[in-house]
Amino acid sequence: MTDFRQQALDYHQFPTPGKISVELTTAAETSLDLALAYSPGVAEPVRAIAANPDDVYKYTGKGNTVAVITNGTAILGLGNLGGMAAKPVMEGKALLFKRFAGINSFDIEVKHKTVEEFVNTVANIADSFGGINLEDIKAPECFAIEKALIERCKIPVFHDDQHGTAIVTAAGMINALEIQGKNIKDANIICLGAGAAAIACMELLIKCGAQRERIYMLDTKGVIHTRRDDLNEYKRMFANNTDKRTLEDVIDGADVFVGVSGPNLLSAEHVKLMAPNPIIFACSNPDPEIKPSLALAVRDDLIIATGRSDYPNQVNNVLCFPFIFRGALDVRARTINDEMKIAAVHAIRELAKEPVLQEVLDASGEESLTFGKEYIIPKPMDPRLCGRVALAVAKAAVESGVAALALPENYMA
Repeated sequence: MTDFRQQALDYHQFPTPGKISVELTTAAETSLDLALAYSPGVAEPVRAIAANPDDVYKYTGKGNTVAVITNGTAILGLGNLGGMAAKPVMEGKALLFKRFAGINSFDIEVKHKTVEEFVNTVANIADSFGGINLEDIKAPECFAIEKALIERCKIPVFHDDQHGTAIVTAAGMINALEIQGKNIKDANIICLGAGAAAIACMELLIKCGAQRERIYMLDTKGVIHTRRDDLNEYKRMFANNTDKRTLEDVIDGADVFVGVSGPNLLSAEHVKLMAPNPIIFACSNPDPEIKPSLALAVRDDLIIATGRSDYPNQVNNVLCFPFIFRGALDVRARTINDEMKIAAVHAIRELAKEPVLQEVLDASGEESLTFGKEYIIPKPMDPRLCGRVALAVAKAAVESGVAALALPENYMA
């Protein structure tokens, strides 16, 4: 682990500090090139955009640029460490946008004293970009921030910690339920964690067919129930009228466990109490709620997923967010709505059922992968993800009426 720590630090420092840079997209070699790029030639697109604001998409990179914005209040599983500590993560998101979807991205770290200050800062610069990816903002402030920015901005605003996590979780979960012979409408679901990701995951599972009354959510004080008087408005949506108070109480007979909380909070004894053919998504990073080896040692009938790349079934947001934005940008969607999110869920989960390309096996270090208990969700390196997910999202945007452009002919063919 010490070697990996140094390897990670070296990766970020050498050969040049950071992970992203600016590249030129046009010629800048001659005096004429410079005259066209800046003065006096730049005046022509300025005049064109002033006369028709939508021409900004024709003459600038706005339509293929996403801002990755944070305040550093919930960095990965590390907590509130501030904007500068968040910068490596935001640069990493920018790298992933470019690597997987060809989208240009800039990271922006915001200092603020209030939610209103953060919202005002972002809203005032939003027109520079084609979309905004919010990241690593703690709950419950993240809900208010995203809602306000969606209302104020004319471009897609997407809090990836909420919706990216939810989309990938739902895709894997629907496939896992299918493999285990369970119906999502009948599944008893335990959610350990009640932050942004947890609430978004459960809300999207409900939109995919799960029953709210069959979901038991727990925070640091135990089961969220109707007799508690310390719940914010988001937790109250998951308050059960129940006498159950602990994880031990609710895990008995559960079909599904979703962990978005902290390491080693689910024990082998908990796993033993679950229903036949259970499903465990232990997504705390970097250390899951239970190690797969421990869970599998006590149950051979379960499916387990984590957020880590060194175990099967990685729940990884990179399966989603670059391609959600790719599809949204390409039809100039003004928002990312539920129809687009659900379209992404099904595009991701269906790809897992197709034969795996050799280049994916090579990149993943696997000899073979087949849809089943150890392969419920595609690998991030699958080159088909961009086309499949972006097409599904763009089509859903057009059909739901939030796109300014029609679906391009032969899009992502």
